[in-house]
Amino acid sequence: MVRIILNGCNGKMGKVVTGLTHNYDNVTIAAGVDRDTNNTSFPVFDNISKCNIEADVILDFSRPDALNGLIAYAESKKIPLILCTTGYTDEQLSIIKAASDKIPLFRSANMSIGINVINNILKNISAKLYKDFDIEIIEKHHNQKVDAPSGTALMLGNTIRHAIDEETTYVHGRDGISKRKHNEIGIHAIRGGSIVGEHEVIFAGQGETIEIKHTAISREVFAVGALKACQFMCGMKPGFYSMEDVIKL
Repeated sequence: MVRIILNGCNGKMGKVVTGLTHNYDNVTIAAGVDRDTNNTSFPVFDNISKCNIEADVILDFSRPDALNGLIAYAESKKIPLILCTTGYTDEQLSIIKAASDKIPLFRSANMSIGINVINNILKNISAKLYKDFDIEIIEKHHNQKVDAPSGTALMLGNTIRHAIDEETTYVHGRDGISKRKHNEIGIHAIRGGSIVGEHEVIFAGQGETIEIKHTAISREVFAVGALKACQFMCGMKPGFYSMEDVIKL
């Protein structure tokens, strides 16, 4: 049984993860952490430093400002930390990388298995298509999402850029009068309503267009991926891991 400390347990994703654990016979929420401590299913603490419940992994669906406390707790308990939060600064990403030398640390900008399959596809096709195709990324999310562009859009964009053996640059939206340069990768963020998450990568060539699109119909897709990550990370050695490691299983 994989025992989970769920940080952000009473948030939108935390509640979805909690509900989904009932479909698994080998994972359980041992404790939660949230500013809202109301919960009858498991003990909830308002700060992870106060948690005295034994667990096998920490799963985080909260905000970037929780990072330092999570790493400190994971290091003190010597247990894996799974980060599903987006919006980290470059400095925080450096902190995450450094922490992975001491503890098993998992981070992915998107926990969907489908998105990560697409990410792998982009690794294989982007360099082949770049010469003859312009590349644009469009992402759509609900009106409460605070970071733009999404971490997933940046993950896909970075994968494309790393695959291309030429210098490229991001253009965030387009405004004014200017001709598109071929080495630009456009990223466009749309916010509205209750859109769970849509990501589309467009390769636009002369006379043909290739579109690769992923639509998250329910937040459950992220919860499923998160629980798979918890199972994968249980008992792992220190190092940096991602959904790419999980989908290889």
